[in-house]
Amino acid sequence: MSKADLVIRGDIVTPDRVIPNGYVAVSGETIEVVGDGTPPSAMETQDCRGCWVIPGVVDGQTHAASQLNQEGLGWASRAAAAGGVTVMVDMPYDDPKAISTRQAFESKADEVKRDCHVDVALHATIGEDDGTSEIAGLIEAGAAAFKFSTFEAAPGRFPRIMEDDLEAAFTVIGSAGLACGVHNQMQEMTRRNIARMIENGDTGWDAFARAHTPLIEDLATAIVYELGARTGARGHVVHCSTSRGFEICEMYRSAGHKASIETCVQYLMLSHEEHAERLGAKIKHYPPIRPKAETELLWQHVAAGRCTFVSSDHVSWGLDRKDNPNIFKNTSGGPGLETLLPAFWTGCEEHGIGPRMAVKMLCDGPADHFLLDDRKGRLAPGHHADIVVLKKEEHAFDPSNSLSAVTWSSFEGRRFSVKVAATYSRGAMVWDGTEIKNEAGGEHRFLRPTPASKVV
Repeated sequence: MSKADLVIRGDIVTPDRVIPNGYVAVSGETIEVVGDGTPPSAMETQDCRGCWVIPGVVDGQTHAASQLNQEGLGWASRAAAAGGVTVMVDMPYDDPKAISTRQAFESKADEVKRDCHVDVALHATIGEDDGTSEIAGLIEAGAAAFKFSTFEAAPGRFPRIMEDDLEAAFTVIGSAGLACGVHNQMQEMTRRNIARMIENGDTGWDAFARAHTPLIEDLATAIVYELGARTGARGHVVHCSTSRGFEICEMYRSAGHKASIETCVQYLMLSHEEHAERLGAKIKHYPPIRPKAETELLWQHVAAGRCTFVSSDHVSWGLDRKDNPNIFKNTSGGPGLETLLPAFWTGCEEHGIGPRMAVKMLCDGPADHFLLDDRKGRLAPGHHADIVVLKKEEHAFDPSNSLSAVTWSSFEGRRFSVKVAATYSRGAMVWDGTEIKNEAGGEHRFLRPTPASKVV
């Protein structure tokens, strides 16, 4: 090859192997060569030997626009870059109204093009009373996936979609090859449990986990996959916290259905016994953080390759939304863009899981799921030069300098085995380990999925 623009040397994690003391050679926005031995000459060489060099992370579940006038996609994209995330796939449950029309979707895509420092793909959804009327326009506008819920978390913004309406939506979306992700929660059981506990004054730090039983999650999980089986669509569970959920997914996969499953890093790295009493509402997520025995079973599914990908479920709620002594009156979720990669990588090392599986769960797994696989998620020739340098440095995570809208984290003080030393998007440095280096915006920042005609 002619002289490269950039060469990065280090321990390269490719789709097939790890190359100790290898290199990635970049021309323009694109990876030209990945190899070992003597690298080609380049305008710029970054000698990162002794560090991991991996693809940019694709965070398949973020809620950057869920809080009115608080964070937004541009601000969140800075935290993403600091965390080694080069693609955010943002959820549609924006404040004050969900992204359920083409006009709203295109307006959000314009925000990406104007404000973001990394690339962004977008989920879409349907309104409670819209039926399937808006789906075709949302697909044409570039939706990378659709997200629904079997539970009404917020009227208008996060509605419950009834199962027969979900079946109709799955049918239309399935023909386009896009995934139908579902927040898997049985509404009536949830509300009955919470009402009973509030009536009895049972609202302390551990009440949320007891109200949201595994049965509430697992029954809803089965509904998601049955809808996929009936329609031929790609049924996807967006945050599985139980081993039984993975078993249900495998049942449908074994029967030939297009079932996929995702867990979030908090369900792998936090546990009810170790963290719930100390951190209280900070670790209030849906689903709830499960007991240690359950988290270890989840790691077994990850190690066996049964998980499609791992995400953050990032949302930057302020601590004023997390300080009510009644656990049910606090918001669910927490910041995670800067901790997804180091936390999951650390957990993999602690569980004897190699770097190739870590990269599959964070990079090419989600890129494939959202049909971004033409150019994203891999250190391979022809792919975008989305590259992260991970320094092998043990450190205690300190969120006080976070680039997200809040400076707290459930992982505060947790010792991680790696630190993001540099993030490149399309060959340009975005994060140098200390500060953001690129300008925001650009038409290319908004990502569309691969056309359905190319989906196998």
